[in-house]
This record gives sequence, structure tokens and C-alpha cells, in this order.
Amino acid sequence: MWSSAAETAVVNGRRAAAPVAVSSLGAPAEEAVRFSSGSAEVDRVLGGGLVSGAVLLLAGEPGIGKSTLVLQLLDGIVAEGRRPLLVTGEESLGQVSLRAMRLGIDAARLRALASSSLEATLSAAADERPDVLVVDSIQTLHGESAEHAPGSVVQVRDCSAALIRYAKATGAVVVLVGHVTKDGSVAGPKTLEHLVDVVLALDGERTGTLRLLRSVKNRFGSCDETGVLTMGENGLEPVPDPSALLLADRREGVAGSVVFPSLEGTRPVLVELQALVAKADTPQARRVAIGLDARRVALLLGVLDGRAETSFAQQDVFSAAAGGIAVKEPAADLALCLALHSARHGRPVPDDLVAMGEIGLGGEVRRVPGVARRLAEARRFGFRRALVPRGVEDVARGIEVTTVSDLATALSYCE
Repeated sequence: MWSSAAETAVVNGRRAAAPVAVSSLGAPAEEAVRFSSGSAEVDRVLGGGLVSGAVLLLAGEPGIGKSTLVLQLLDGIVAEGRRPLLVTGEESLGQVSLRAMRLGIDAARLRALASSSLEATLSAAADERPDVLVVDSIQTLHGESAEHAPGSVVQVRDCSAALIRYAKATGAVVVLVGHVTKDGSVAGPKTLEHLVDVVLALDGERTGTLRLLRSVKNRFGSCDETGVLTMGENGLEPVPDPSALLLADRREGVAGSVVFPSLEGTRPVLVELQALVAKADTPQARRVAIGLDARRVALLLGVLDGRAETSFAQQDVFSAAAGGIAVKEPAADLALCLALHSARHGRPVPDDLVAMGEIGLGGEVRRVPGVARRLAEARRFGFRRALVPRGVEDVARGIEVTTVSDLATALSYCE
């Protein structure tokens, strides 16, 4: 039975100290508004923009472009008529100004504080009252209440909790920049990802120019969108047509090259998967994967040997996703196997062919999501044939679709 807030609550026979006010959920509160970040790609990933009172975690490897992206976001937020505040614990204000000049940003429009103190950060935020507070990075921040070094589990947890309380109390958006460890997880306690509202991951090959901004967690929108950016002289710039960029330098008629229609969120992207097989000059054959999961490549080499009679013994195997993009989805298995088989025997795969499908340990080709969107993107770039798993025959027009149930059948189709 429901009681009013004015009534005294009784729990387990004990009288509560004060009444608890419970309200119904109706329209969003006036202060819970969504506004643009100033970047169309970031807004796309966030599901429409920033939500006041939200706490975001921007994670990525060192040198991937997190600080550059943050500085560009601050400039865009100023252009939207809102007040940002940058707290940097890794760089001096002079170093931040130099980066702003290189990016063509008017540093005089931005407000910044060079400090690694939690107390100084909260004091500056109370004085400035920003709409967006950016802390770069959370691993450099430390509070006086905890006698631990900056970056330790205790400091990261306590400082994050204090900033989360500040965001919920004031309605300001708090952006925490975090580094990624060697195993790919966010440095600091894993619970940090559970405490924040949004987790954004900036991925890409550091030696390349392409960057992918993915939403790992989003309490205010979908996690299916991916922003595609390229690193240039003016910072991170959006890529309107990623497929055209990735296929611009593709050579036709080369063995070991297969195009895979990747699905980055809801956006299809055509990626060229390349393989090269050479005679090993050492007792231990090398297995090198760039932009691909090395463990996945090793697994597929085993399946090719055991299920398709394609041995790579005493052979060095090099595989890569061309263009600097990182391909992580299992749907690339079939295309990668075709590329490896093609490189092993020196026979090119037809240039107008795309392939997709997950490969099981039994050699079976398993279904993958979003086949229709993948094939529509392939058709837009002139591809006329596709190898897909069974059960997805009528998914696209204008492209010849061939379904395969096992890896051996798919390989024989390309011979």
C-alpha cells in the first residue's frame, strides 16, 4: 500500500528518522537538457549530444588523440554559447595553448586550470560554474583525504566519486579522460566504468590516421553508433565517406586481398583485408597481425589447416586491415580466410567480390548481423558478388549473393 510523503515510514518495526519524499516520473526536469558538443561525429555517437548532469569517460591509448579531441570539443562548446572549463594535470597552460594554436583554436576563448588537486578543481568549478568540466586526466588527480599516490585505485575511485557528486548536484557535464592499459581496459578500478553514465573509446592504429570513436556504454542513447575521424594537421576531422577513404589506394588483381563489409555501429564501412605468406627463414614461423586480433588470426590458420587442408607450416604469415582501421568483429573471419588462402596459393580473389561470415572451429560459416546494410554499401561501390552465410539469400538487389555453409565450399568458389 502506498503512503504519502508526509506519513512516517516504518521499516522492520522501527520508526524512520524523517519522511522520504517519492515523486512520480513525468517529463524530464528542466535542468536535464541535451545540447550539442559542437562536433557532429561526437553528437552522433552520444545519440544527439551531451546531457546536463552526465559524467562521461573518454578512454584510449596514450597518443591516440584524446587531448586533441577534448580541446576541439571545448572549442565547439564555446561556439554553441556554453561555458567549458579544462583542468589539466598532465600539461602546463603554455603547452595547452601551443596545441590550441596548432589546431587553429583561439585559446583566449577557453578557460583552463593546470592542477592535479581535487580540491582546487572543485573550487575552480564552484567559481567558474561551467556547463562542461573536463579533467585531463583522471589518473593525475589526487585528493587530500586519501594518502595514496595519484593514479592509484583509491585515488581514482575517490576523485571520480567526488566529481560525479558535483555533476549531479550542479547539472554540469563532467568529462573524465582516462588512459587504457596494455590489456585494453581503462586504467584504474573497473568500477569506474560502472559509475559513469557514458564510456567513449577512441580506437585506431597510432601509426595510421584513422580513428574510431565508439560508445561502450551510454545511459542516454544507443551504443550502436560509431564516429569515424582522421588525424590531420588541424586535429581530428570527421570522415563523411569512410569506405571511399579506405578503398582509395586498393590495387586490383593482387593475391591476398579481399574486401570485407564491416559494420561500425549502424554504419557500414568497406575494409580491405590483406594477407601475405612467405617462406619462413627461422625455425619459428612468424605470425604478424596489424589491425586484427592476433589470436583470431591464429585460430583461423588452425581451421584452414584442419578443415580446409590449407597448411601454413614453415610459412611466415602477415595479415592486416588496410588503411589503419582496427577490425574486431568475427564477421571478418570468412574474408580473412579467403585472403589467407589466396596469398598461400598466389591466386587473386575476384575484384568485384565481398565476403562476410563468422567461422567456427568445425569449419562452418555462421550468420552475422546487418547483412542487408553491408551489401547495400558494397553495391554502392560497384561490387557485384558476395559470399554470405546461409539463410540470407534475399537481402539485396543488384548484387549476386552466394550462400555458403562451410569454409571448404567458400574456398572452392574462389578457385
